[in-house]
Order: sequence, then structure tokens, then C-alpha cells
Amino acid sequence: MSEVISRIPQHKKSDRRLSIAIRLDMHSLDAYSAGMQYTLRRVPRDLDKAIRRKARREGRSLNEIAIEALVRGMGIEQNAVENHDLDFAIGSWVDDPEFDKVMEDQRRIDPDLWK
Repeated sequence: MSEVISRIPQHKKSDRRLSIAIRLDMHSLDAYSAGMQYTLRRVPRDLDKAIRRKARREGRSLNEIAIEALVRGMGIEQNAVENHDLDFAIGSWVDDPEFDKVMEDQRRIDPDLWK
């Protein structure tokens, strides 16, 4: 993904929030939006810092991080994250009658205790 970033001068001296122009190459969405360009003004400083921090931490471009946040924020995520943390357990169940008996005994309610 290509990225063009430039500082845009503020019109008001009192408004010290950052403005950043970001070229959003959204190849993953559709042909219409591929290469679409947006200019975002008055980006809050904390948002700018968060985007830059995440881009640095993940070794990705500001453009990628901004598009990812916009897509997620608009609820149009196309590639849902699929976790495989418990894949090792699939198909590994083994019936154990002794275990079942112990669990049955444990689940038995003693009426004398509930008086």
C-alpha cells in the first residue's frame, strides 16, 4: 500500500490539533474504493499518537493502521480473525466410564444438607 502523509497548516492558531492527509488504498474493499483518497482534518492528538504508536509497534504503515481502524469502526470487517488456540483438543475426547461415575456421584444432591 502506498502512503502520502503531509502536515496541513491550521487556519486557527487556537486549534492545535493535528491534521493529516492520508492516501487510503483500500484494495481489499472493492474496485470503486481502490485508490480512493481522503483528507482527514483536525485529527485529535491522542488519536494521532495511538495510530503512530500502533504502526511503529506492528511495523506497519500509518495507512494500513488507519484503514484497519476505519473498516473496524464502520463494522464492515471482511476478514474475521479465526483463532486456533484449542485446535489441539478437537477429536481428542475419550470416553471414561470411571470418570463419568465419579462425576455422577459428585452431582448427587444430599437432601439432608438442604434442610
